[in-house]
Amino acid sequence: MSELAPHHLLPKNEDGTQHEVPVIWDASAADALGVLRTGDISVLGRMPYSSNATFLVRIDHPTMPTAAIYKPERGERPLWDFPSGLYRREIAAFELSEALDWHVIPPTVERDGPFGVGSVQLFIDANFEEHYFTLVNDDRHHGDLRRICAFDLLANNTDRKSGHCLASRWGPIYGIDQGLCFASDFKLRTVIWDFGGEPFDDDLAEAIGSAAQPAPALSQWLRPDELSALAERAEWLANFGKFPDDDGGRRWPWPLV
Repeated sequence: MSELAPHHLLPKNEDGTQHEVPVIWDASAADALGVLRTGDISVLGRMPYSSNATFLVRIDHPTMPTAAIYKPERGERPLWDFPSGLYRREIAAFELSEALDWHVIPPTVERDGPFGVGSVQLFIDANFEEHYFTLVNDDRHHGDLRRICAFDLLANNTDRKSGHCLASRWGPIYGIDQGLCFASDFKLRTVIWDFGGEPFDDDLAEAIGSAAQPAPALSQWLRPDELSALAERAEWLANFGKFPDDDGGRRWPWPLV
């Protein structure tokens, strides 16, 4: 377990000092989910640079206190192309990642927190100077980044910015901010195009094919038309057999980082 979350990202106390927040270090997903579901939540502050209300919270648990990111539904700005309840897509993203055995989305649960119901996601202790554009330069990260890329293709991620790829201090790279995923209309926007044209390896191909039968857990969080669209994307990708390219140069988010 690390001692502190990254200082430059944490909200500050009223006297200007930094919060000290214990962060889970390489705990199992099952352990993390238990803590997130049952620990007492206390808000430490609002996270910077977030378009919706996003809070750093402390989860007090007798065996493993930790930090988490809390996104209440009542703090979401209305969007014309997504229904309210974006937090549900954060949970669906975790469930899809686990069903595929990729583990690229932090453990995420639904909780009734201080500002109402929303998602609570394990805080990823990372070097926040790193992001996709720096991580992709190291071949050691390509396995995780390919899985995140394939995940975004399946989930129809509309907002995979470079800063949404975090290299945890315990090793794996995680994708965060999945609220704009799973639309039934194709809306892909991502910075991850470096693998375009590469064939899927056997493990990726098998997992992608399995998504043509969406995991039962997803039906709690997504509409029937969104589940059908997910299955169609999985079938198309499995038949295509490789990472697509963005030939038109139009499927990038803004800002990029």
